[in-house]
Amino acid sequence: MKIQEINDLAIKYQELTKGVIDQDKNTYYAITYHSTAIEGSMLTEKQTVNLLEFGQTAGNKPIEHHLMVLDHNQALDFILKAVKEPQPVTIEFIQSISGLVKKSTGAIVNTIMGTYDTSKGDLRLSGVRAGNRLFPDYNKVPSLLKSLCQSINEEMQHVTTFEEICNLAFKVHYDFVSIHPFGDGNGRTSRLLMNYIQHRFNLPLSIVYKQDRLKYITALENARSKEDISIFYNFMYDQYAKFLKSEIKFLTPSTY
Repeated sequence: MKIQEINDLAIKYQELTKGVIDQDKNTYYAITYHSTAIEGSMLTEKQTVNLLEFGQTAGNKPIEHHLMVLDHNQALDFILKAVKEPQPVTIEFIQSISGLVKKSTGAIVNTIMGTYDTSKGDLRLSGVRAGNRLFPDYNKVPSLLKSLCQSINEEMQHVTTFEEICNLAFKVHYDFVSIHPFGDGNGRTSRLLMNYIQHRFNLPLSIVYKQDRLKYITALENARSKEDISIFYNFMYDQYAKFLKSEIKFLTPSTY
């Protein structure tokens, strides 16, 4: 699907959602559901909504999964509020997001280089891998994050078009998860940073769908191995279009 067509979908979505009660909240619940489900939460979408809306727990699901959902929702709320008084993106800001993501399910990790706490947003002091992917050595993480923050802040000063903003949001997502600066919660934090950029520029937020998890991982890996970020951009634009078309269909009254 062409980017201009996705831009048109975004404009139509924003027109249709003006004045719709709870539309934003329902989108935020969906983002939390899919992002935590990708990372292993077994709560269904209905159970996620019941937990966030009514505080109702699912008796047949682990407490850790409930906490994961609640923490993600708080982290999402944090980045949405941060847009109201926008500041430069800093390592401390990113650590705040990560700390909220892992607030209730994080842990202290002891390594030969020292101790770090994933529930506090501490940068990792150990190696980390996912499948066959080995991420940068921990001692490179501070400088890599510093460079990422500088790049984000510089590019936010110049992007103006729909495509430029989307590419920046998707690139931040990709670059951050490629650094993997924390002991856990990197995927959730990367997607929240993407949403922060989109919200800062008043675009609809993106969802990476739970059912497309394998395609998501494949897109990340192929983009890295082929050194071609357009592979990941294409995946994310497809996800964006999928979300926008689904919502537009729901919001458009049936004609008889």
